[in-house]
Amino acid sequence: MKKKLITNATLINEGRRYEADLLISNGRIEKIGGAISDSNAEVFDASGLWLLPGVIDDQVHFREPGLTHKADIGSESRAAVAGGVTSFMEMPNTKPPALTQELLEDKYRIAARTSPANYSFFMGCSNDNLKEVLKTDPRSVCGIKIFMGSSTGNMLVDDERTLENVFSQCKMLIALHCEDEGTIIRNTELAIQKYGDNIPMELHPDIRSREACYLSSSKAVALAKKYGTRIHVLHLTTAEELDLFRNDIPLREKHITAEVCVHHLSFNASDYADLGSKIKCNPAIKLASDQEALWKALNDDRLDVVATDHAPHTSSEKAGSYLQAPSGLPLIQHTLQIMIDHAFDGRISMEKLVHKMCHAPAELFRIRERGYLREGYWADLVLVDPSRPHTVLPSNLLYKCGWSPFEGRTFRSSIAQTFVSGNCVFKDGVIKDVPSGMRLEFEVGGR
Repeated sequence: MKKKLITNATLINEGRRYEADLLISNGRIEKIGGAISDSNAEVFDASGLWLLPGVIDDQVHFREPGLTHKADIGSESRAAVAGGVTSFMEMPNTKPPALTQELLEDKYRIAARTSPANYSFFMGCSNDNLKEVLKTDPRSVCGIKIFMGSSTGNMLVDDERTLENVFSQCKMLIALHCEDEGTIIRNTELAIQKYGDNIPMELHPDIRSREACYLSSSKAVALAKKYGTRIHVLHLTTAEELDLFRNDIPLREKHITAEVCVHHLSFNASDYADLGSKIKCNPAIKLASDQEALWKALNDDRLDVVATDHAPHTSSEKAGSYLQAPSGLPLIQHTLQIMIDHAFDGRISMEKLVHKMCHAPAELFRIRERGYLREGYWADLVLVDPSRPHTVLPSNLLYKCGWSPFEGRTFRSSIAQTFVSGNCVFKDGVIKDVPSGMRLEFEVGGR
């Protein structure tokens, strides 16, 4: 691989913003410093651009195998690198679900052929596959996923003995979708009694309610404390849940961590009137007061990472009634741009943004040699043009589903280039069609 030299960039990394050059050799960062010269390197002039570590998205649904009319690993990983996301961790609720080691490895084989981004896949947990779960290799798999509330794929784990066994025996990180199924069923039945088939979309946060979220997430935290289990609670949505999480110890020492997603930071219940089913997701987007509480907890470190929960469905599927329209929305191509807009608006500093989207996922999942601009680390990088606006149009979307909740919106920044393991995979709106993603590797330690 030819050396690459990025010159005149503004690096935002590890809490600092500074001018420097960066030299890439054999896929890794060889040197960071002022006025680097190398006659053997291909030069990329980054004057006026920000240089960030590549974003690590710890929660995506790329729908392969079995649901590839919505998306596939190749299409969505291309959208990812176009958005500055260089590594992703994908969920097991495909068809068939990744509930055996063989099915899990099938997904890795697909990604090795088709993904320009680095990848890992969660092992799925059901009510009856504990033996398979416990075979999972923590050095090469990001974690175990448990749905404590039903969602796309119907992988609900609701057997109390199963939960106790997994929490007590699993030595790996467990990622959790927390919603209480009984509460959701009761709320749905009440809505049907009142509205029949015409349930308003605005009722979604009342059906997938704050009580359902808190009952489940508090139960998960109690189990984790009982057994000393490492858990990561995904897509927090309510103010009440935030007090379950700590900000008084370093991230590396936390056994109980939490994620917030870009759509829960960017939308609130008032947006259902205009966007309807396009922002229907599980758990539901809730009140403006919850949105404000999420921002506060992100900035004070009770919330540890920002992710997308990228979950595409076709336009025709989303056009159905409340009971028919599936939950989930495509987000990964614009996750960095919407967060940069939030930074421009003073919601978060760019330094904190880079920590939550790049450094913290690497620390939390103990990813080897990625997530930072450091000499010797893999060169997963994104160059951002902070002064070139970008308007989201159907013609520039790379999702297979072909739509975005941000259509028509103009972001104030653009993704200029993305590098994965030293390869330029995206530049000036064009995907360099060379699958160069690598399987993520993880440090193994005690609980």
